[in-house]
Amino acid sequence: MIRRLRHGDAGQAFPIYITVVGGLLFLAFAYLAVGQAAANRNEAQTAADAAALAAAQDRRDQLTGAWLKNLLDPTKWQDIFDGKAQGVGPSCWRAHQLAAQNDATVLECVPEGFLGYTVEVETKDTVGDSIVPGTENKKSQESATAVIEPLCTFNLLGWEEDGETLPLLTCKDRQWKLDPKDPKDLLPKPEDLFDVHLAD
Repeated sequence: MIRRLRHGDAGQAFPIYITVVGGLLFLAFAYLAVGQAAANRNEAQTAADAAALAAAQDRRDQLTGAWLKNLLDPTKWQDIFDGKAQGVGPSCWRAHQLAAQNDATVLECVPEGFLGYTVEVETKDTVGDSIVPGTENKKSQESATAVIEPLCTFNLLGWEEDGETLPLLTCKDRQWKLDPKDPKDLLPKPEDLFDVHLAD
């Protein structure tokens, strides 16, 4: 026997239907809010990574310049590869520049010893309106650390101080035989001397 649905049964089912649909809509908006927040954090992390790398690369380039300036004085090479070169200026200006290009602001830029930088940034954009209170003014903050890794070794033993020779410079798997009489004929580039990467 088929039982017919009475109007009273239909009336009881309608509020349940509304409740279920309302719950699903709430979940959809909640997922949207989470997605907005995650996207904003990703933007902040991208900006922090770029800013830290930019500062470290600027210092790498300055260290390379110092090495070229002291090319004929190998006694100063080790200090330069350790990041202790004389006359090297600050590099955080590059962090500010790259952060701005990624719609972020640098909150802090701190040298990590002589061979690295840690940069904290904040996004200029907010998470945006959502069902979560306060997100309309919420900005994301993230930080990143970039390090400069010297790639070259050399040995001063046997080096003649009369200027006839320069120590053999080994950078990774390549050796550079530098001629003091024509030292700029073939020289390693900044990326041959130092590697710049984000810290793990």
